[in-house]
Amino acid sequence: MDMDNKIKWATELIEKKLKLEDEQQQKKRSSAMLPEGVQLDTPHLEEGKKHGPVNKDIASLKGQERVRKSSVDLRKEILEVGGTEYLFKLHKKEKKKEEKPEPEPEEITGPVAAEDFLKAAVQGRIQVVEKFLVDGGSPNTCDEFHRTALHRSSLEGHTEIVQKLLDQGATIDFRDRLDCTAMHWACRGGHLTVVKLLQEKGANLKLKDKLLSTPLHVATRTGVADVVEHLINNGVDVNSRDREGDSALHDAVRLNRYKIIKMLILHGADMLAKNLAGKTPADLVQLWQADTREVLEKKEPNTTEMPT
Repeated sequence: MDMDNKIKWATELIEKKLKLEDEQQQKKRSSAMLPEGVQLDTPHLEEGKKHGPVNKDIASLKGQERVRKSSVDLRKEILEVGGTEYLFKLHKKEKKKEEKPEPEPEEITGPVAAEDFLKAAVQGRIQVVEKFLVDGGSPNTCDEFHRTALHRSSLEGHTEIVQKLLDQGATIDFRDRLDCTAMHWACRGGHLTVVKLLQEKGANLKLKDKLLSTPLHVATRTGVADVVEHLINNGVDVNSRDREGDSALHDAVRLNRYKIIKMLILHGADMLAKNLAGKTPADLVQLWQADTREVLEKKEPNTTEMPT
């Protein structure tokens, strides 16, 4: 098969998928929030690489995508209920802001155990974190997986705790048992503010974990385009390879991250880079599910056919 035609076909199919996704207004924000006690090991990383990060505790998922009616449907419903006059009044009516009571400061008696300190980093309980540190506890205290409070708070997006830990001397590129740094965890959680804070404090954007994945690989699998864009704009290597020879573009194509695919290509990602299995990102496009391609072809009858 002519390589130029293969790339052209793959690029056009990506554009069509991106257009279809935009039309359906499917904005997916995946975050991998690990609940307390989850034992993340190399197989979990490998599973996340193939299928994207997965939260093991459904109840702890944050920011679940809600099914909302379109503005057109809402408009019709309002008109049916009260007519145009009601619509006008509704438009003019000021929305009352729901006043939430300020949480009372947490009363802490006695010393804070290391285990409670680490839990507090996950739960966002900064008073407990501060008490542990004030009493002389090490900010680099870690669990059996070498996971520190900085790792945990970065994953959960607790920016204030991240800042406090760094101010108290937490090692910014401390590696856990899987060689993941706080930057890897922040990318896995999809928290741009934490990513920026860690970078400002000197975090290395190019370090690799045990799968040889960079923060860009992790952010791509999580699927938060803003984080990917930030990493790219700060000079990371878009063609860096992991243990299986995959670039971020391989991962993006495999996981159908259409916006990220386009972003990576625009910033020089190699469509012809072969992984250890001999597959290029262009090859992986051809492996997308047949039913997905059928949807595209039905959507636009003149879809460009794959060259033979």
